[in-house]
Amino acid sequence: MSAPESTAPPQPAPADAGTRIAALFEAHNRTLLRFLNCRLRSPQEAKEVAQEAYVRLLQLDSPGGIGYLRAFLFKTAANLAVDRLKSARRRERIDQLEFFHEQAAAPSPESGIAAEQELSTLLSIIEELPPKCRYAFIKHRFYGNSLREVAAAMNLSERMVRLYVERALTYCRIRLEGVDA
Repeated sequence: MSAPESTAPPQPAPADAGTRIAALFEAHNRTLLRFLNCRLRSPQEAKEVAQEAYVRLLQLDSPGGIGYLRAFLFKTAANLAVDRLKSARRRERIDQLEFFHEQAAAPSPESGIAAEQELSTLLSIIEELPPKCRYAFIKHRFYGNSLREVAAAMNLSERMVRLYVERALTYCRIRLEGVDA
């Protein structure tokens, strides 16, 4: 007696992952770029995010295990676009925060003394920060190192260093306003 025959249709041999992604690129890249351009409002950033999404697809252990590569690609690209927009907003907030207001007139002796006091207060406030936060803040704001350079020196992600700097700025601002009150 022979084994019962399977009624399931024969499955095609799985295509090479690179071939599947190349076909996905050919079929949907223009649509993906339009989708991202609407979100990011920059054709260049749309291309960069799309490229990163394709790279992530290629880095999957088994992209054949994902039945809907197109949906996965678009969801990955959408998440990357959201991350990029959040990062841009955070950078804008950091750049807008300033400690000192510029004075147009020549400094008077009183304003020089006030500036020294404010600097002394600021330095004591900075000392209150947690060590990693303080280090990132000082390296970025006082020594002018880029976030990437500080991240490399601290062996952290650029995003984490940006968060440390933002927290330090916010904390210092709050403490300086509390001192003035």
